[in-house]
Amino acid sequence: MTNDKLRGVFEALGFGQVASVLASGNIVFRSAEADVPALERRIQRALASELGIAGGTIVREHSELRALLDADPFPGLTHGRGTYLTVTFLKDGARAPGRLPEQPDPLTRIVGYDPAARVFLAIIDNSVLGRTPDFMAWLDKTYGKDITTRTWLTVQRIVKKLET
Repeated sequence: MTNDKLRGVFEALGFGQVASVLASGNIVFRSAEADVPALERRIQRALASELGIAGGTIVREHSELRALLDADPFPGLTHGRGTYLTVTFLKDGARAPGRLPEQPDPLTRIVGYDPAARVFLAIIDNSVLGRTPDFMAWLDKTYGKDITTRTWLTVQRIVKKLET
């Protein structure tokens, strides 16, 4: 889906300062609406009816993302093929994990779960092509369509866009 079409849906909903972040499918916007689950449902209905995009709208406030960045959950690491820094967002209202899975395979190191941002943090060795780490399969099996994973670089870019 083109960024122009995505932004158009958000603008038609009356949100302010609508902007896209790269070609990542992430849209930043301003809204006075404080009920995040209602906001997610409203956006999802519009995306489905206008663009045929089903499921998975996840909204985070700037303050939540800023606090996550400030917590520096990947100290001293840089994003690369062997250290693919990932953030998996749970949909607002999804149940938090009772406990994290054991380290699922040698390609994944689970950093933790941040309850304030409702995200799993993991480092994935992405140098083995064609192999999806067991942690990603566990996330899909446990949370279904109520998640989305972004790289740490994308999260940083989203926050930067929100602060401009």
